[in-house]
Amino acid sequence: MHEIPNDLRRRLEQFGQEHVLSGWESLTVDERRRLVDQLAALDLEQLQRLHAGRHVKNSIPDLSRLAPLPRPAESAADLERFRRVGDEALRAGAVAYLVVAGGQGTRLGFDYPKGMYPIGPVSGKSLYQLHAEKVLALRRRYQSALPLLVMTSPATHDETVRFFGWYDQFGLGDTVRFFCQGTMPALDFETGKLLMDSPGSLGLSPDGHGGVLAALRDAGLFDFLSEQGARTIFYFQVDNPLTNLGDLQFLGRHVAHRAEASSKILPKKHPKEKMGNFVLVDGRCSIIEYSDLPDDWTTLQVGDQEPGVRGQESGELFFWGGNTAIHVFDVDFLRRMSEAGDAIPWHLAKKKAPFLGPGGQLVAPAQENALKFEKFIFDVLPLAERWTVAATERAVEFAPLKNASGDDSIDTARSALFDLAATWLEQAGGVVPRDAHGKAAVPLEISPLFALDADELAAKIKRGLRIEEATYFE
Repeated sequence: MHEIPNDLRRRLEQFGQEHVLSGWESLTVDERRRLVDQLAALDLEQLQRLHAGRHVKNSIPDLSRLAPLPRPAESAADLERFRRVGDEALRAGAVAYLVVAGGQGTRLGFDYPKGMYPIGPVSGKSLYQLHAEKVLALRRRYQSALPLLVMTSPATHDETVRFFGWYDQFGLGDTVRFFCQGTMPALDFETGKLLMDSPGSLGLSPDGHGGVLAALRDAGLFDFLSEQGARTIFYFQVDNPLTNLGDLQFLGRHVAHRAEASSKILPKKHPKEKMGNFVLVDGRCSIIEYSDLPDDWTTLQVGDQEPGVRGQESGELFFWGGNTAIHVFDVDFLRRMSEAGDAIPWHLAKKKAPFLGPGGQLVAPAQENALKFEKFIFDVLPLAERWTVAATERAVEFAPLKNASGDDSIDTARSALFDLAATWLEQAGGVVPRDAHGKAAVPLEISPLFALDADELAAKIKRGLRIEEATYFE
């Protein structure tokens, strides 16, 4: 490729982006081809429109349209029915699993995809392996295919595919499918000019976990799921090692109600916890990001705005439910959302982004300089005609791995894993040493291939088993 296509050059000039061709003459043939491919994929009119709205805060509904999400209240008979329905769905192979794994382990001091991080407190197993073994254990229990879809990003895709290959797909075979989320270019916040990270490449960023819709469609995975007989997608993020993929009540509630979307909700530790906030907007299940929630709304209580709703008393926290990023979706619903390209909005954020300066040198800005764009999967929730929610407990199902130290860190995630193992052991009649704070005093780990839950563990160990040192059940 020796020249830029004329129609592409005209489009760049029309939208004032011709500067991206300033280094064209110095590029190799491969670099020219890559740049042309990147530019041809852009919707320059859309980018211009998004940039024009850069000073508009991500919109949130007026308070008069909001109501607190009712706390789930179901009878023992309901819960048992949901368990049976969930069991039937897994036995029929009607469930597929989708793990979002586009992030790098940079904040952990780890130079690889976060899913490769060795989080196992005794075994050192990676996040990928822990999740894959849960799926494998469920396959063995239910004798069903239960496909695993792994959404990567351009930064993690190749290493993730190689990693699974080194471990022979963790026993999951060819029903593991890898697909890469899309990207969006970064714009100079003030001018709207496309930022470059080299003379032959735009500054691109992943398009957010909401990019899963287009990515599934473009990879042909909706057709694959139909061929597999999967009607339900269990969606979760790779950095939460506690995610319970075999929650029969959660799956069964979703199927029994013929829901299009279902979500796991966690009571927040405090009003300003950095979690997405569940709420009803015009009667529909929705999430408002913590960064978008006005500060004086965080402590709003039921009754401040209107009388209490079903399941809640006046004085309770209005935004009580935090987003665990654990959802179940109807496959046909997600397919429809993917075909409506503008179904969910772009979220705009001002970020620091290195860029190629006029002299051809990479500039590391001291201040936020770039406008970046993401879509969020939870924006499909209010589009669901039928939805359900399920409250869960932090100790049982939420220990995200975000930071090297402090909250949501390596230590807290590992501690949560062996605390849960200790609880299961005690429920099975075992004896586990505890420290003064009630935490497990020795590292413990239970492989998903040994036991997926406390009941399965109880069937495999002797009552009265005493744990005195670091122990791994495999």
